[in-house]
Amino acid sequence: MDPHLIRTFVTVARCASFSTAAEELGYTQSAVSQQIAALEADLGVPLLRRRPVTPTDAGRRLLEHAAPILLRLDAARADIRRASGAPPAHLRAGASPLADSGRLAEALVRVRRSMPRVSVALSVLGREGVVTGVARGELDLGLVDGVTAPSDPLRLSDAGALTSTVVGESPLAAVLPAGHPLAGRATLRLDDLADAWWIDAPDAATPLAQLRAVARADGFRSGFGYDGAELSVLLALVAAGAGLALLPESVARDRPDVAAVRLAAPAPVHRTELVHGGLTGPAAACARLLQP
Repeated sequence: MDPHLIRTFVTVARCASFSTAAEELGYTQSAVSQQIAALEADLGVPLLRRRPVTPTDAGRRLLEHAAPILLRLDAARADIRRASGAPPAHLRAGASPLADSGRLAEALVRVRRSMPRVSVALSVLGREGVVTGVARGELDLGLVDGVTAPSDPLRLSDAGALTSTVVGESPLAAVLPAGHPLAGRATLRLDDLADAWWIDAPDAATPLAQLRAVARADGFRSGFGYDGAELSVLLALVAAGAGLALLPESVARDRPDVAAVRLAAPAPVHRTELVHGGLTGPAAACARLLQP
């Protein structure tokens, strides 16, 4: 399969339109149609229904394979560029919302002051966005957070030859409305909360699938979905009774409308890791400042 054709197929499926995909890719609609036809001829099956434009069963299967395939190709291209040894004139960093972006910002400012000719940029993204951004070379380094057992590494997506280093850990707490019956407890066990309703906020809190894996228990039902990454919004939802959230204890410590109850041992931890594909110049200087 030609990766170029796969990219075109993914774009058409996402746009649900040949003409919209053609505009996005910079091709004519006829060229996009020819590329999809060539990919279907190569695989011997139809991948898209034309009216409306939706993936067939085979097309949905290809979409499942396409994202990791294209990511690994992008990662290989970025890795080769990094190996070329060209001196970087920029420093692009990313952080997930709970990965101490303030600490990263301070490190970036210090690098900028010591290297005034280097342009610096910081993006706050979802966890997958940070990892894939580093893999594709769109970011020079990233801070990504997650919940894990004390002795285990974070489970990052397979995005090529990336290196991760622990730069911080903190205790976790179940965040509840201030009037919740359990709000006055000194500690709680995570598995005791499996039957509670939780806020499904994969970029702002611990993803529910990760909660189940860490607790080794079913449950942790979604009572409310939140697709954003603003912690203030998430905490407001908790206070309003939309559901519980698992967060670093410090995040909710000073809010009177919620209670942060630390998890009892044995408890998972909130970990922040530095992710990169190789450090040189300003990225290496920034990484040194982030080390504990």
